[in-house]
Amino acid sequence: MFVDKAKVYVKGGDGGDGLVAFRREKYVPEGGPAGGDGGKGGDIIFRVDEGLRTLMDFRYQRHFKGNRGIKGRNKNQHGANAEHVIVRIPPGTTLIDDDTGEVIADLTRHGQQIVIAKGGRGGRGNTRFATISNTAPEIAENGEEGQERYVVLEMKVMADVGLVGFPSVGKSTLLSVVSGATPKIGAYHFTTITPNLGVVDVGDGRSFVMADLPGLIEGAHEGIGLGHEFLRHVERTRVIIHVVDMSGSEGRDPFEDWIKINEELELYNPALMKRPQIVAANKMDMPESEENLASFRERVQQLRPEMVIMPISSVTRNGVQELLYRATDILDQISEEPVIEEVSEIAERKVYKLDKKDEDSFKIVRENEAFVVHSAKIEHIMKRMQLNSHEAILKLARILRSMGVDHELRELGAVDGTIVRIADFEFEFVEGSSYY
Repeated sequence: MFVDKAKVYVKGGDGGDGLVAFRREKYVPEGGPAGGDGGKGGDIIFRVDEGLRTLMDFRYQRHFKGNRGIKGRNKNQHGANAEHVIVRIPPGTTLIDDDTGEVIADLTRHGQQIVIAKGGRGGRGNTRFATISNTAPEIAENGEEGQERYVVLEMKVMADVGLVGFPSVGKSTLLSVVSGATPKIGAYHFTTITPNLGVVDVGDGRSFVMADLPGLIEGAHEGIGLGHEFLRHVERTRVIIHVVDMSGSEGRDPFEDWIKINEELELYNPALMKRPQIVAANKMDMPESEENLASFRERVQQLRPEMVIMPISSVTRNGVQELLYRATDILDQISEEPVIEEVSEIAERKVYKLDKKDEDSFKIVRENEAFVVHSAKIEHIMKRMQLNSHEAILKLARILRSMGVDHELRELGAVDGTIVRIADFEFEFVEGSSYY
C-alpha cells in the first residue's frame, strides 16, 4: 500500500527536576546547598532515510514522545540529558504545522534532519539560588515541559520524469514498456490511483527514475477527483512528459486535453509551467491519429512554438526510444533538483517579543467565594517551582505582589481567608503577608 500523507503528534521530553540537597560531610559544618540541576529532555528529530519510499509506518505509530531528563542529584551532580528520538521519514517529505498551516520544513536529501519538538530545559537545583543573604536556600525548579504539536506529513514522489495526462491515455503502459515496473493496467479510468516508480535504462549508459502519476481531470487543482493527491507529486519531477491520446478514442479533442491539463498544473502551482515539458503524442498506431497529430501540432505551435511534440505508440514501441533520449538530454542540461518557489527548505522563524505590560498581564474572576487568577506567566512560573517549602511559597508571594495581583485582589474585595486559585493550586489570602 502506498501512503503519502499522515498526521502525527509529537512531544519533546520534559526536563528533569532540580534537587534540594545539602552537604552532610562529618567535618564540614553548615556545608551549604548541594542540589544539582536536572537534565534536558530529549528532542524529537525527523531525519530523511533514502531507504523509505512511503509513510506507511505512520499508519501504525502516530505518537512520538521524547524521553525525560534525569533528575538532579546531591553533591552538585547534574542529571543526564535524555537521548533524542529520531523519526525516519522518506525523501520528499514536507512537514506542516497542523494548527497554523505553516510549512516547517521540506526535506529531500538523505541525512537531512530538523528538530520538530524541542525537549524542555532541566530545572535548577538549590545551589543555583544561593545568595549572600540566603546561603542555604530550600528552593529548586521542576523541569520545563517539552514542546508539543500536531504535524502533517506530505510525501511527494522523488522522480526525474513525471508522466501526466488524462486517465486512460497510456501512461501506465508507457512506464511498463520502458522500465521494469509493473503498474496495474486496465481499460477504465483511474486504473492507477497511486504513483508508480520505475528506473529507465536509456541504453547508452544513462538512466533516470520515471513516475506514472494518477490521471487528472478538470478541477483537480481544487481537489476534485484525485486532485491534490496527484498534483503534489508533480512538484518533485524535473521533466514533465505530457501523454496525450492522439487517437481521440474516447471522443475527446487531443488539443483540448493538452490545454486543460496545463491549466490545472498552472492553477495548482504556476512554477510548474516553467518546468521542461515534452508532449508524448501516444496511440499513433490507431486510426485517425496521424490526422489528429497534424492538427494538434499546428494549434500547439501557435501558442507555444518551443513545445516538443514526439509521436509514439506504447503498444508497438515506435518512437519510445527517441522520447527517452530527448528526456535524458534535457535532464543532463538542468539542475539536480526542481525549484519550488512556494516551499522553502526551512520555514522562516519569527520571534515575537511581548512588551513588559503584555507579559505581566493577568485577569481575576470570581467563582462563588473564590477568586481565580488567570495569567500565562504566573502559571508557567508555578509549573517550574517546587511549591513544597515555605521559602518557595514566600518567593511566589513576592512575585504576585510585584505584578500587582495583591492590589487587584483587595480592590475586588478579597479579605483574610479568601480562597485564591491559580491553575491547580489554592491559597488563602492573608492581608499584608502572603499566600499560604
